[in-house]
Amino acid sequence: MAESATSNIRKGPILTVIILGAFVSLLNQTLMNVALPSIMEDLNIVESTAQWITTGFMLVNGVLIPVTAFLMERFSTRQLFLTAISLFTIGTLICGIAPDFAILMAGRIIQAVGAGIIMPLLTTVVLALFPVEKRGGAMGLIGIAIIFAPAVGPTLSGFVVEHYSWRLLFFIILPIAVLTIILGIIFLKNVTKQTFPHIDVVAVILSTLGFGGILYGFSTAGTNGWTDATVITGLIVGFIALFLFIVRELRADVPMLDFRVFKNGIFSLTTVINVVVTVAMFAPMLLIPLYLQNILDISPMNSGLMLMPGAIIMGIMSPITGKVFDKIGARPLAIVGLAITVVTTYLFTQLTDTTSYTYLIVIYTIRMFGMSMIMMPIMTAGLNQLPDRLHPHGTAMVNTVRAVAGAIGTAFLVTVMTNRAKDSIQDIIVQNHFDPASQQDMLHAANLAQVQGINDAFMVSTVFAVVGLILSFFIKRGRTTQEEQPAS
Repeated sequence: MAESATSNIRKGPILTVIILGAFVSLLNQTLMNVALPSIMEDLNIVESTAQWITTGFMLVNGVLIPVTAFLMERFSTRQLFLTAISLFTIGTLICGIAPDFAILMAGRIIQAVGAGIIMPLLTTVVLALFPVEKRGGAMGLIGIAIIFAPAVGPTLSGFVVEHYSWRLLFFIILPIAVLTIILGIIFLKNVTKQTFPHIDVVAVILSTLGFGGILYGFSTAGTNGWTDATVITGLIVGFIALFLFIVRELRADVPMLDFRVFKNGIFSLTTVINVVVTVAMFAPMLLIPLYLQNILDISPMNSGLMLMPGAIIMGIMSPITGKVFDKIGARPLAIVGLAITVVTTYLFTQLTDTTSYTYLIVIYTIRMFGMSMIMMPIMTAGLNQLPDRLHPHGTAMVNTVRAVAGAIGTAFLVTVMTNRAKDSIQDIIVQNHFDPASQQDMLHAANLAQVQGINDAFMVSTVFAVVGLILSFFIKRGRTTQEEQPAS
C-alpha cells in the first residue's frame, strides 16, 4: 500500500495493538520451559511426553508461518489479526483449565495457530504503514516486544512455579490477550492489500510436510539422537516435501509463498545473516540456564533473573538502533553488533565450574547490547529491497527461515554439548586423578565434562557469529522504490 493511502490512518494505535499481540504470543512461548517439571509432576507425565508442550507449539507455529503470505492476501488486516488473537485467547483459556495432558496439548495447538499468524502480520503491517525512510524506527519499537518477552518469560515463570501453580502462567496471559482483542476491535484498521488468491491445497500439504518434517526432525534430534528412526524419517520426508513445494511454487503463476524474493541479492544476504545470527543467539538461551542450574546450582528464578539486565538493555536500545538504521543503514550497525557478539560469545567458551554469577551477567548484558544492533536492522534492510506486493511473502519467508534456523541451531548445539561431554569425561577422570569408585569424584567429573560440552557448543556459536560478521561487510545501502512493480 502506498504511503498516500496510509497517511490519514493513525499509526500509533494500530502499532500498539499489534505489538501487544506479538508480545503476549512471544511471552507465552518462553514461559513453558521452566514450568515443564511442575507440569510433569502435576499431570503425571514423563519428560518425553511433556516436551511436546513446547515442541508441538513450535511445530504448529513453524508450519503455519509459510501459509501466512496467502492468508494476508486473502483476508483483511482486521479479520486476520482478530481471528488469530481470538484463537490464541481460546487456546490460553483451555490450557489454564486443562484437566489432563491431552486437553493441555489441544490448547497449545490452538494457541500456536494464532501465534503463527501474528508475527508475520505485524511486520507486514509496519511495511504497509511506513515509508522506507521511517521503517527502522517502527521496527525498533517492534523489537521491544520481540526481545523483552522472551527475556521476561523465564524469570516470571520461575517466580510463579516456585510460589504458585503453573496454571497461573496462562491466567496471567489471558487478560492481556482479551485486552488485545478489545483494543483491536476499537483501533485496528485494514492496511494490508488483498489480492484474493485461490488456495493451492497441494502446496499447503507439501509446505506442512516439508517445514513440519524438518522442524520435527531437528527439534527431536537433540534429545533422541541423529540415528533415531523418527528423526531420520522426519528429515527425509521434510526435505523431499520441501523440494517439491519449492518446485511447485516456482512454477505457479500465483504462488502461495513466492521464492522469487531470493532473486534480490540483499534480501538473500540478510536472510543468510539472519540464519547464522539466530543460531548464535540461541546458544546462551539454551546453554546458560543449563549451566546455572546444573553446574552452579542456581534456582530457575535466579537463572531467569540473570537474563533480565541484558533484556532491559536490548529493550532500551531497540528503538534507538531503529532510528540510527534510518539514518545510516544496516551495515555499520551489523558490523559493530556482530563484532561485540563474536567477542562476548568467545568469552562464554572459557566457563569453569566456579565462574561467578556476576561475570555471566556482565558478559551476557554486553552481548545483548551487541545483538540489539543486529536482528531488526538486518531484517528491515532485506525487506526494504522488496516491492510492496512481495512484502507478505518476504516477511513469511524471514519468519519461516528463522523458525527452522532456531530448530536446527538448537539441535546442533545440544548434539555438540552432549557428545563433547561424553567424549571428555574419561580424560577428565585421568587428568584430575579422580577415583571411579568415589561417587563424589564421579559427580565432579560429570559436571566438568558438561562444562566442557557447554564451552564447545559456545565455540560453535562463535564460529556462526564470525560468519555473520564477515557477511555483514557485504550489506549494501540500496533502497527499493515505493511504487508497485508488476508481477512476473
